[in-house]
This record gives sequence, C-alpha cells and structure tokens, in this order.
Amino acid sequence: MDDNARGPELLKVASTAIDGITVVTVTGEIDHTSAGPLISALEVSAAADRPRVVVDMRHVTFMDSSGINVLLTAHHALTQADGWLRLAGFTDSVLRTLQIVGVDTVIPCHTSLHEALGA
Repeated sequence: MDDNARGPELLKVASTAIDGITVVTVTGEIDHTSAGPLISALEVSAAADRPRVVVDMRHVTFMDSSGINVLLTAHHALTQADGWLRLAGFTDSVLRTLQIVGVDTVIPCHTSLHEALGA
C-alpha cells in the first residue's frame, strides 16, 4: 500500500496526573469519527472534585468543529464543577482553527504543557 494512501491517523488519548492536575495527551486527528476517546477522558476528569485539566495538543494533526465542540463542552462541565480547562501546545493549523472560531478567548491556551501547568 502506498504510504500516501493511508487513511486518517487514529486518535490516541492518554491521561496522567501531575501535581493534582489531570493531563490529557492527545495524538492524531480530532473529528466526528474519532472524538469518542477524548470525550470519555474529559468526562472522567470532570467527575473529580474541583477538576483541573490540561489538554496537551502538541501531537494533534487536525481538528474540525467536532473537536471544538468537545473542548467547549468540557470547559463548561469543568467550570460548572468548580474546576478549569487549559489547552497546551499546538500545531500551527490547530492553533489557527482555535483562533478563527474564538476558542482561545474562552479557554486559556498556552504554548507548552509546562506553561499551562504553571499558569
């Protein structure tokens, strides 16, 4: 099979905790067919008492409106639970998407995971 004929990159999601903050690391493409694992990880995080979550997006290669909706829904749920959501690390195309729709004015966006954890 030709390497250029591969389908979209599958979404991989891993959660860890750093100093009481849940870090959700996302790799691949976030779209309507792949968002399930990210939704699940963010829902589990929102169930904690005063949840604090950073989504590390440095390995996200593509994100459509489905990804935007997942992040905004999580932001709302975490805020309602007296917690917060921060986004960290972006490819240029993903950051452009966040800026075009104004997500960066609603959810704090940081250039690195280290910056987001220290904010």
